[in-house]
Amino acid sequence: MQEQLVTLLKQQFGTEITVDAVKSVANQMNTTYATATKYLQTYKVGRGKWNLEATMKELEDTYNAPAAEGIDTIQSLPTVKQNLIPKKDATFVSFGNFTDIKKVVSSGLFYPAFITGLSGNGKTFGVEQACAQLGRELIRVNITIETDEDDLIGGFRLVNGETVWHNGPVVEAMERGAVLLLDELDLASNKIMCLQSILEGKGVFLKKIGKHIMPKAGFNVFATANTKGKGSDDGRFIGTNVLNEAFLERFPITFEQEYPTVSVETKILTKVAESLNIPMIGEHTDFIKHLCNWSDIIRKTFADGGIDEVISTRRLVHIMKAYAIFGKKDKALKVCLNRFDDETKSTFVELYDKIDAEFQQQVEE
Repeated sequence: MQEQLVTLLKQQFGTEITVDAVKSVANQMNTTYATATKYLQTYKVGRGKWNLEATMKELEDTYNAPAAEGIDTIQSLPTVKQNLIPKKDATFVSFGNFTDIKKVVSSGLFYPAFITGLSGNGKTFGVEQACAQLGRELIRVNITIETDEDDLIGGFRLVNGETVWHNGPVVEAMERGAVLLLDELDLASNKIMCLQSILEGKGVFLKKIGKHIMPKAGFNVFATANTKGKGSDDGRFIGTNVLNEAFLERFPITFEQEYPTVSVETKILTKVAESLNIPMIGEHTDFIKHLCNWSDIIRKTFADGGIDEVISTRRLVHIMKAYAIFGKKDKALKVCLNRFDDETKSTFVELYDKIDAEFQQQVEE
């Protein structure tokens, strides 16, 4: 069947084959696309791409041979050569699960951790700053519904006319002994299951080149998500998916990240304001105090089911930056609350007006 499949593809589409071509010939042969791709595995050169003149043996020879001039082979040097240690952020304030996350990173143990919580409450930032403080390299991968094995593990790429193997970010992190951050993991499809063995600390077999990769000491995996991998029942996080239970079970611990307290959030906004050269006197410090009290009331009302939206710490930082740019509280609030529907926006502004006695006067002026 393989010979017939390859012959028909060459006759009708040439040697550079795409998904549509495979589907067309598979239909002619009364077989499925999945079955056809199995027979074409040795000819695969990328996601949805096959070269009928290149067998797997030839691809492996390309992989083992020196790449085009100026390109290092994967065996001698990692794909990413620069220092991947995040920079320390002067506005960062430790809160929530940060101390525990830092302990996991500093332990050097392979101990995957899942961090869940509402949007904009510092899940990703916390992992980043833990690595920054400990001098650990971090590779962050933003997960989407389209993310697949080729994106994560790696695949063949065409470089200067040469077909060469390139590590994906997961393999890159393993070989560097870096921390791997899978951001927004609950947006993933079942294609994420390719990470099963990696989450067990057993490494991964790169079947396309016949090579087994074991993680270097220090490698670990963190995942962040707005849900616990069970989907979003209330519809707040459209696009999130129900993740495989066996996959979730490979994360030994789960941290539930809450929004910071009023006192902590005040410290955060104060540092942000200082970084924006906003003087910490008078009306400026009052504005920060009012914002933090305002967001706290909104979150408590949200938790009680009184409203459907919430003000995140990230949104407060956006407001402070708008304040630094426009110099007016009402303008800063308006442009940063415009993302909400009119009813919610009006409710939020009215609440702030009750907290800040000078706010309405400024609007009227």
